[in-house]
Amino acid sequence: MELDSIECVSYSDGMEDDDDTAAVTSSQLPRPFLKSSSTAGTAAAVNVVVISDRAGAAGPVAGAGPLVISPATGVHELLECPVCTNSMYPPIHQCQNGHTLCSTCKTRVHNRCPTCRQELGDIRCLALEKVAESLELPCKYYSLGCPEVFPYYSKLKHESQCNFRPYNCPYAGSECSVVGDIPFLVAHLRDDHKVDMHSGCTFNHRYVKSNPREVENATWMLTVFHCFGQYFCLHFEAFQLGMAPVYMAFLRLMGDENDARNYSYSLEVGANGRKMIWEGTPRSIRDSHQKVRDSHDGLIIQRNIALFFSGGDRKELKLRVTGRIWKEQQNPDSGACIPNLFS
Repeated sequence: MELDSIECVSYSDGMEDDDDTAAVTSSQLPRPFLKSSSTAGTAAAVNVVVISDRAGAAGPVAGAGPLVISPATGVHELLECPVCTNSMYPPIHQCQNGHTLCSTCKTRVHNRCPTCRQELGDIRCLALEKVAESLELPCKYYSLGCPEVFPYYSKLKHESQCNFRPYNCPYAGSECSVVGDIPFLVAHLRDDHKVDMHSGCTFNHRYVKSNPREVENATWMLTVFHCFGQYFCLHFEAFQLGMAPVYMAFLRLMGDENDARNYSYSLEVGANGRKMIWEGTPRSIRDSHQKVRDSHDGLIIQRNIALFFSGGDRKELKLRVTGRIWKEQQNPDSGACIPNLFS
């Protein structure tokens, strides 16, 4: 059967069906799109999707399974809220003329249809909700490499955790809203934030602060290291921990959490025959800078100890922080991880 059009027939007291306002042409919907139907009769007139062929005969599609379609097709656009442009999920609201929008935006437009300005009321487009239930769509990050396909109502949860979703800029010195893949963000950090870039798996930095009594909730410095084919962000900053000012250093991998578990790092600070050492696993930049800092997952130095390491009259902060990154290598015999320091 050649499919020609789809009608969204919705019932409400005091309303008459209007084929002109409810019809959506076949250029907007793929065929077939409904789940398998065991009924082969005349379609009901209330809250159903009616599919008609070119001859005008109406009836349900028998034996049609879910159709995997590209997000660029008309169905995806039909399920896009005209206000926020996000995908709509139940309850999907509609005005008397059949224009739809999501429940979140219904309150934002003060109960007026953004398309025709008619009062919205409390009409739900149950037919469109059923259409959405029958669809399987690729992840919205398919163009970035995600091969997964999901039922419409499961897609949102996957996309919030998809490994192919863009990364947020890891620079913590400002509220940077830039997102992208790793090569893009590396160039962004270098060119826009003027971050120092280094190659190698060891580091030796000296940090000086002329007035250590002033502690701002701000990042000192971000340095990026390239080793083992990965990029690592080394953060140093000062902030208030309770009533006490502290200094903190920690490492984040520009990659996912599973990748970060393959590496370890150490940080060391000291002077005058004393030293503090921290060893741990880098965090992924999927975890925000604030989240890592608030979890205290790094080398934390109290100000009095930092000033002791600085020497002199303790009026100027002079910290030398050294460290290294290594890759954990799986031992095939014991199943244990052994450090690989030479790759």
